[in-house]
Amino acid sequence: MNPDRRPGTPRLLRALNDRSALELLLAHGPLTRAQLGELTGLSKVTASQLVERLEERGLVVRVGEQVGGRGPNAQLYAVVPSAAYVVGVHVGPKQVTAACTDITGAIHGRVEVSVHDTDDPVGVVHSAVVEAAKDAGAAMTKVHQVVLGTPGLVDPDSGDIAFAWDLPRWHRGLLEALRADLRRPVIFANDVNLAAVAEADRGAAAGVDDFVMVWVGRGLGLAIMLDGRLHHGSSGAAGEIGYLPVPGGQVPHGVSKRVKGSFQRVAGTEAVRALARARGFKAATAAGAIAAAVAAGPAGEAVLDEFATRLALGVAAVCVVIDPALVVLGGEVALAGGPALAERVEREVAAIAPVSPKVAVSGVPEDPVLHGALLTGLHSAREEIFSGE
Repeated sequence: MNPDRRPGTPRLLRALNDRSALELLLAHGPLTRAQLGELTGLSKVTASQLVERLEERGLVVRVGEQVGGRGPNAQLYAVVPSAAYVVGVHVGPKQVTAACTDITGAIHGRVEVSVHDTDDPVGVVHSAVVEAAKDAGAAMTKVHQVVLGTPGLVDPDSGDIAFAWDLPRWHRGLLEALRADLRRPVIFANDVNLAAVAEADRGAAAGVDDFVMVWVGRGLGLAIMLDGRLHHGSSGAAGEIGYLPVPGGQVPHGVSKRVKGSFQRVAGTEAVRALARARGFKAATAAGAIAAAVAAGPAGEAVLDEFATRLALGVAAVCVVIDPALVVLGGEVALAGGPALAERVEREVAAIAPVSPKVAVSGVPEDPVLHGALLTGLHSAREEIFSGE
């Protein structure tokens, strides 16, 4: 063991104190040395030494004075926002959206890049990342993490894309290519998992350690959060709920990743559009059809009832295995159904299973995948920056 890393060594204690102080500054905003000492339990002398170290490392800066106390005004200190940056990227079949945040979590740059008429995913991501950083006024050398949210499977061992069902040009080897191109740390993450990260931070699942997020959008997806941590599975396939065998959905044999699974056939977008159309609600998208049914009031209740009944089959199957406290419905189709859909699913699950979790609509309706990517990147960047010396 490295002698500098033994428990209780001065170097380790300094690192822990520095990290605690930085996290307090992020949580509370500008603080004086005395306030940092009180919140960390350190003496005035030790707190002053801590602040000096952080100033020397370029992580904190004086931002003003605290007025109103006895004696000279105390200096206020805050985390230097430009100490590090993170770029989050949401990859979709039509466009790539990227945003850049500083180490405090404030977003300063955002761009959208079309993926039409291109077979170069590296070039598309390069443009999005570089332009987002430029828009934020951040040099690429200050970007400590790039996180890409993508549909499909991410290999938990290699970190590469194993399969992205509606992104045929995204393939194994892309992660290495992007790292070589951007010369920055890059990771892939499943888009629904990232949406769940955002949900836990600022949405309906804030403060909930055990929950699942059922995504009803272009595809069906599931994110599983246990004890505040995402569960990925041994092959990264945890959450591929579209393949769940359910009543009413033909179960394909010799299944490949491009064959629709049983639950997908029952509650996927094509099935939802057909259900709505059969009851007089025609729309170009499943989300549009469900929104029309909700807007129709009593005339659309039969559509919502049937959709909830189908959706509850998958939700109940997941809940009897995991027994989460909360089920969050996300994705454009679920959002279109809103609370009316969530209430129906909650009742149906309780009726067909020995569990009765609360079912709620996502509390992060705008860019949940992008926000989850930024939060994931910030966690990694802060680990790196705050733990260093």
